[in-house]
Amino acid sequence: MTPPVRPPAPTPVRLLVCDDHAVVRAGLLALLASAGDIEVVGEAGSGEEAVALAARLRPQVVLMDLQLGDGIDGVEATRRISGAPGAPYVLVLTTYDTDADITRAIGAGATGYLLKAERPEELFAAVHAAAAGRTTLSPPVASRVMAQMRTPAPQLTEREGEILGQLAQGLGNREIARALFISEATVKTHLGRIYEKLGVDTRAGAVAAAKERRLIR
Repeated sequence: MTPPVRPPAPTPVRLLVCDDHAVVRAGLLALLASAGDIEVVGEAGSGEEAVALAARLRPQVVLMDLQLGDGIDGVEATRRISGAPGAPYVLVLTTYDTDADITRAIGAGATGYLLKAERPEELFAAVHAAAAGRTTLSPPVASRVMAQMRTPAPQLTEREGEILGQLAQGLGNREIARALFISEATVKTHLGRIYEKLGVDTRAGAVAAAKERRLIR
């Protein structure tokens, strides 16, 4: 009797992991090794390193954290990787789910956005989905994306976002001007536009509204 022909084992997904915390990377590598059908071809501790390794190793998917310490962040790394010829797909894996983070990452070219609280099975499935070019979003992220579509958040410029972040730290106009290398008059002009977009008329109101809408952490 002829033995049944077994189908060939699926080719593992080639994956590059980027996270600036060595302990977290080690945990991810051990977890991904247990999947059996995912091959980690490299690991990066910074955005710059991830961009370089993605070009050299040519993975199918890059698993990208957003906050990467010094140097470029995960969003900029995603933008640079996604814009390269024959680019791999980028799957964000982070603890941050603010509207600003989600919007920036997707706008930079991320294929999926997962939170680190997800179960291992969800991560494995997301990696395979990303390799096939399919989008995967953690349920809380999907809910926020849908909420944004129904009631779009105010669109702040990059400079307005920077000033709002300084405002949240309790800095005055003069301190903000010095930190961002602009004049106090320019700070006041941007604050007026921020107040108008957020529908507030005080500094405290702007910070509270921005946090409520998760424009800042």
